[in-house]
Amino acid sequence: MLASRFPFHYGWIIVLAGICSLFSCLGLARFAYGMLLPSMGKGLLLGYDQMGFVSTANFAGYFVSVGLTPWIIRHLRPRLTITLGLLMVAASMLGIAACSGFASLAALYAVTGIGSGLANIPIMVLVSHWFRRSHRGRAAGLMVVGNGAGIIFSGIFVPFMNRQFGPQGWRWEWLILGLLSLAAAVLVAALVRNDPADLGLEPVGVSEPVLPVIKAAKGRNSGASIVLHLGALYAIFGATYMVYGSFIVTTMVDEYGFAESSAGMFWSCIGFFGLFSGVLFGVLSDRIGRKGGLMTVFAVQSCAYALAGSGLGATALILSVFLYGIVAFSIPTIMAAAVGDYMGTSRAAAAFSMVTLFFAVGQTVGPATAGIIADASGSFTSSFLACAGLTALAVVLAALLPVAQEGA
Repeated sequence: MLASRFPFHYGWIIVLAGICSLFSCLGLARFAYGMLLPSMGKGLLLGYDQMGFVSTANFAGYFVSVGLTPWIIRHLRPRLTITLGLLMVAASMLGIAACSGFASLAALYAVTGIGSGLANIPIMVLVSHWFRRSHRGRAAGLMVVGNGAGIIFSGIFVPFMNRQFGPQGWRWEWLILGLLSLAAAVLVAALVRNDPADLGLEPVGVSEPVLPVIKAAKGRNSGASIVLHLGALYAIFGATYMVYGSFIVTTMVDEYGFAESSAGMFWSCIGFFGLFSGVLFGVLSDRIGRKGGLMTVFAVQSCAYALAGSGLGATALILSVFLYGIVAFSIPTIMAAAVGDYMGTSRAAAAFSMVTLFFAVGQTVGPATAGIIADASGSFTSSFLACAGLTALAVVLAALLPVAQEGA
């Protein structure tokens, strides 16, 4: 039997598969874009507004996939859905390596976004199936290590390749990223199983008595309102974190005069700190609750964005990078666990897809708006300050969440 070959619960193999999946569909497909942008922008003669719209095309593709994913999961199950998504990511990256201008780049990067959504959503939903409430934050936090690993890799890999291949280095970079994503698809297809019952197992964690999912008071805290509440928070996260992720390297190079290698080092630092962000705040949310965890993370993000837009110089920018990195992947971690807590295992997939729709809207609007503002003003300062204001609002919204009780 497959599960008996390992000296630990197979749920942790699912976590490993999740790390590989997120390394590809987000760590490389999304976060490497910010590192590739300066050289690719010069090579294809892109303006700030076009850079923002290419990023938005990716998020628009992600938005489309979010709407389709619940239907696809029902027909293909998570394992095949994730594999399909990673194959789309790989194929589109290989195409980007040969693209010739803004239109082809935007179209292909939209396909990357579709594949990212198809891979990301089901792998995070599997957390609710394979782990009970006591371990969900920890498991989701370990999965998002893949995001940080992708950032570290791109921060080292991109400057190295640019030194080797000069102005055409970005094409080789997309080619290799595509091949790595193809390898991730093969590995995930081999490792992922849809449910513990498929292997005759119980989920990881302490079994708890079944409680009502939400104790509604006059319908105020119904399941639908909880999904909308979590969705609003996820939309703010989507609108803000990708503005920073897309444009902080460009800001370092164009506005602060950082060498590309130095900017790459700081980008890798974000990835390094991000390795710990999901686990640290996932475990914290297991202990203090999803509500307190969300409030803490949004408060730290507010400080990071305010420092980036403060104009106080390189020291403030470096501190901003540290704060952004230490909480970089905390919100998706806590959100994946919160959906399982509030909605129960049976409704987790549909609820997570719904809140991710809000996230997709936020990340679609955010970078495009920031790019337009920067193109008009010549700086991303105002965009970063607007992000700080939004995340400060999110602290207040998170404080209004009810206390979660596990439903299944």
